[in-house]
Amino acid sequence: MAELFRNLTLFLMTEKCFDKFFVENDFMDGPCLAALISTSLGYGITLGAMMVKLPQIIKIVAAKSGEGISVMGTTLELLAAMITTSYNFLKAHAFSSYGDSYFITLQNSIIGFLVYYYGTSAVSAVFYLTAALSTTALLCYGMVPLNILWYLQAMNIPMVFAGKMVQAVSNYKNGSTGQLSVVTVCLLFFGSASRIFTSIQDTGDQVMIIQYCVATLANFILLAQIYVYWDAPVAKKGGRKKDHHSGGKKKKQ
Repeated sequence: MAELFRNLTLFLMTEKCFDKFFVENDFMDGPCLAALISTSLGYGITLGAMMVKLPQIIKIVAAKSGEGISVMGTTLELLAAMITTSYNFLKAHAFSSYGDSYFITLQNSIIGFLVYYYGTSAVSAVFYLTAALSTTALLCYGMVPLNILWYLQAMNIPMVFAGKMVQAVSNYKNGSTGQLSVVTVCLLFFGSASRIFTSIQDTGDQVMIIQYCVATLANFILLAQIYVYWDAPVAKKGGRKKDHHSGGKKKKQ
């Protein structure tokens, strides 16, 4: 039992920190305590990321529509998550520091698939999903050298912001957030905010730290739009243009 406990806790801390906590009974060791909090938070974010886009996926399937979901915004976010996943994988960072990007890559691929499936054709949807997953696999297995991936990771900063702002502009033009899920956006906001701390603690990678700061700001903007447009109906193609100034105060007709 003691050996099992040791093996399980070593997923969250180094052997040095295990000895600090459970041999020397020094539970207030600063570096080890910070590392434990960061790793636990990282795995918590990763577990949350396994379901972060699920409400969005369910909402699209239930409505049989991707109305209000920006394919361009989804694709830019997908590319950003794809690059972050492969960059961290090739740098051999702990999975707890980037696992959320891996699951967001998978789920955004599914969202893109569904938007095309309900809005265009099954062939386009299958092509989108296949291209997304195969590109991710090739990047993780070194198709692109690590030094080039570093530059791509740096490009994630404007890409992440652009992807979110494409969605934000689409929301503004429609006067509605359409099928955008409040649960998903909330989880993304708190996840990216938490990632600022875990990136500082686990990797010290300035590019990743800045990326998560930008992502947190962008997710906050989307969250604010959901509040403003809460009662606004979904925009209909060819329908009457909505009054943006009415925002969330406008009632459904």
